[in-house]
Amino acid sequence: MTAETVAAPGGLPRILELRADNWPLAFILALVASIAAITLLPPDVSFWVALAAWVLAAGSAVYNAWGRYTGGLLVAPAIALLFVMNIFPLMWSLGLSFFSYRANRARAPVFVGLENYADILTDPVVWQRLQTTAVLVVLTVSVQMVVGFLLAFLFAKQFPLRRYLLILVLTPMMLSYVAVGAFFRYYYEPTFGLLSQFVRLFTGEPYILMQSTEGAMAGIIFADAWMWSPFVMLLVLAGLVSVPKYLYEAAAIDRASFWRRFTSITFPYIRGLLMLALLFRTIEAFKLFDIVFLLTEGGPGTSTETISIYLFRQAIQFNKTSDSTTISYILLFTVIVLTNLYLYFVNRRARETQ
Repeated sequence: MTAETVAAPGGLPRILELRADNWPLAFILALVASIAAITLLPPDVSFWVALAAWVLAAGSAVYNAWGRYTGGLLVAPAIALLFVMNIFPLMWSLGLSFFSYRANRARAPVFVGLENYADILTDPVVWQRLQTTAVLVVLTVSVQMVVGFLLAFLFAKQFPLRRYLLILVLTPMMLSYVAVGAFFRYYYEPTFGLLSQFVRLFTGEPYILMQSTEGAMAGIIFADAWMWSPFVMLLVLAGLVSVPKYLYEAAAIDRASFWRRFTSITFPYIRGLLMLALLFRTIEAFKLFDIVFLLTEGGPGTSTETISIYLFRQAIQFNKTSDSTTISYILLFTVIVLTNLYLYFVNRRARETQ
């Protein structure tokens, strides 16, 4: 039995005592007041009522910790900033996904429950954008993993000018998306772009890569792989340089083949980092927006419009606030599922090797 539930001399449990330092009761009252305000009051009033209730609850927690939990008070400003900048907008947008609301209209939000989620999940346009995104994710991540893996094997060996070449290879990863998008937009430009000039040597005609769906996809995949293959290379290279040299020496004495050395020595050391690179790049590629928007803006037509670009259009161009927040949380749920799948396979592999 906790101290909060022990009966006070007056007969009431301590959690029900009206004290300034009774923060559990303050948080319960704040939750009840917020639900009641959202349900019964207009939105412009309920917001301030709920905010005041939670501010009072936070003040009660600070008063309770004052002089007793100095460490917690020291990190309280950082936690408060995190709440204001991250957690509160996240909760606010989650709430909007259950309402019918458009940011460019003065009409108050109308509660619709799960109707927004049902509409989005049954919209064939959304599924088409998700399919386009899935194709781009599979192709671009596959290219990045293969190229990064080969580059890591190359730079794991010592050779002349290795340091300078390594810096040159890492340069794309340090550039901004705008710089990379502008560079490849000019690179693919049919009039004076390097790609078009090279093809003109053989055909005599300018080459327009972005005029077809396949060409636009290839251009996006190449640009994204050029930028992020060095990231995969760095993670794999960290695993390669950590392999003890004596293992390779013992394998050489046993006359083990290259494939045997790779499967028995090299791959076990880089497997974890390779999976980590796969997870990071899959999550980032699933949110692919910048490169696609800068190169094709979703074209030709809507053939390369990813779910992130579709979300941008719904939120910014069409001001469909509720629909855009709903899509955002569907994407968040998808990323959480991908992360948990990764952790599941990693943990299962760890149990198998014990």
